[in-house]
Amino acid sequence: MKKFAFVLLALCLGAATAMNAQAKKTNTSQLETVDGPSMKLETTVVDYGTIEQDSDPYRYFDFENVGTEPLVIKHAKGSCGCTVPDYPKEPIMPGEKSQIKVRYATNRLNAFTKTITLTTNEGDNPSGMKRVLTIKGKVLPKAAEPETVPKSKPSIFSPGN
Repeated sequence: MKKFAFVLLALCLGAATAMNAQAKKTNTSQLETVDGPSMKLETTVVDYGTIEQDSDPYRYFDFENVGTEPLVIKHAKGSCGCTVPDYPKEPIMPGEKSQIKVRYATNRLNAFTKTITLTTNEGDNPSGMKRVLTIKGKVLPKAAEPETVPKSKPSIFSPGN
């Protein structure tokens, strides 16, 4: 009889835990949806890390519209000319995902931290809501060519001969 009561108690606790977890999952998804447009970014900082001069200049900020209305990015501006954002010009519908592509001039040496300011149609402000994204990293000079690399010799086909 004690074993039966113990098994019954264990089953009841297991069922209650499962129902509680399901309720939390339902509440979480309901909380993520916001009235009006709402941008949920995966991250607001992208680290290029330590890269070599003239490396791949592009990085991406992924986001989703978790709101109930279309999200519009009205404007995106880099903190200087070396940081150029490319953003979707069309509205991002509720539940839709998209990304902002950022190009940094990787020909510039040393550590860097730059920002991208977005203006969106989120919130009550008629001129839009501002969001700030950050890129950072360090650009090292290209490695020198080893001396064993053969230099091109002038030939009768080379210009200037």
